[in-house]
Amino acid sequence: MSRIGKKPVSIPKGVTVQVSEGVLKVKGAKGELSTLVHPAISVELAAEEATVKVNGQGNTSDALHGLWRALLNNMVNGVTKGYEKKLEIVGVGYRAEMKGTNLQLVLGYSHPILFKPPQGIKIETPSPTNMVISGTDRQLVGQIAAKIRAFRPPEPYKGKGIKYENEYIRRKAGKAAAAAK
Repeated sequence: MSRIGKKPVSIPKGVTVQVSEGVLKVKGAKGELSTLVHPAISVELAAEEATVKVNGQGNTSDALHGLWRALLNNMVNGVTKGYEKKLEIVGVGYRAEMKGTNLQLVLGYSHPILFKPPQGIKIETPSPTNMVISGTDRQLVGQIAAKIRAFRPPEPYKGKGIKYENEYIRRKAGKAAAAAK
């Protein structure tokens, strides 16, 4: 049995969890999320908590047990609090701005990059060098943040590019430092 999978997921007031025909639906103040449940897993609902049970035995079932408990917990947290990732842009002339619902990035290429966020994702630019990606689906928020970061990942010599808010960029010495030896 999975230690994480054994823990029940508490369901706060205002959140409804339903399981029908292998589909798990979670509704809350910030939105609604749904996903197909693996056949080896069943979700049992009580008054103010949900528990994940395993229908089989073995290592795969134990792994799925903890995974689906974490996924259910992430869905409940997503519809109550939401998730966000913060990105920073480092580099002279690099900037981001919202053009309607699209994100326009100027990252040193010969053309600006227009990024259209998927439904359920909100992108804000509090300043030209900062972005906040938010939404209810934890996986989708992380994926969109990674996609935006991939347009210009930080390079190790000057640190220019798009990085996560608290990401540490390990710096390398350039050619001048190597010639001095």
